[in-house]
Amino acid sequence: MEKIKKRWDIVKNWQLVFPIIGFLLTLATGYYFARKVLHLIDFNNTPWEWPITLLGTCLLTYLLLKFFLWCFQKLKNKWVTQYRWEMIAIFIVFAITGSLSARLAAPLVHLLGLDYETSSGWLYWPVRILIIFPIYQLLLVAIGWLFGQFQFFWAFEKRMLKKMRLGFLIP
Repeated sequence: MEKIKKRWDIVKNWQLVFPIIGFLLTLATGYYFARKVLHLIDFNNTPWEWPITLLGTCLLTYLLLKFFLWCFQKLKNKWVTQYRWEMIAIFIVFAITGSLSARLAAPLVHLLGLDYETSSGWLYWPVRILIIFPIYQLLLVAIGWLFGQFQFFWAFEKRMLKKMRLGFLIP
C-alpha cells in the first residue's frame, strides 16, 4: 500500500479512493469489452464462456492499465496538477462526462422527433453531436467540481472554448 501511496503522491488515506475507483472502472471496462467480443464470436452459452470472459477481462484490464499509465506519462507535463493522484481523478471525470453526455443526448434527440431507426444518419448524427456538445461542457465542470477538480476543468473549459472561437460565451 505504501508503494501505491508513494507512486501517486497520496498524503491522506481518503485520496486512495481515486486509484481504487480508477482500477475498478478499468476492470469494468475490460469486462464489458470481453463480453462484447464474446457475443461477436458467438461463444455464449458454451462451457468456455466464463473462462474466456475471465481471461479476456484480465487481459483487457492489463492492456488498459498500461495504456492509461502511458497516457499519464505523456500528459504529466501538459496537465499541471499538484499531486499525481489528481491525474486519475481527471481521467475519471473525462470518462464519466463523455459517457453521461452521450446517454443524456439520446432522449433529447428523441424529443426533437429524431430516432436512429427512422431518421437519416445525415440528420440524426449531426443533431445528436450538436446536442452532446453543450451537455458535455456543463457536465465537465460540474463533475469536475464533484471530484475536487473544478479549477482544472474551468481552465480547461475556457481554453477549449477560446480555441473554438467561442470565448465570448465565458465571462
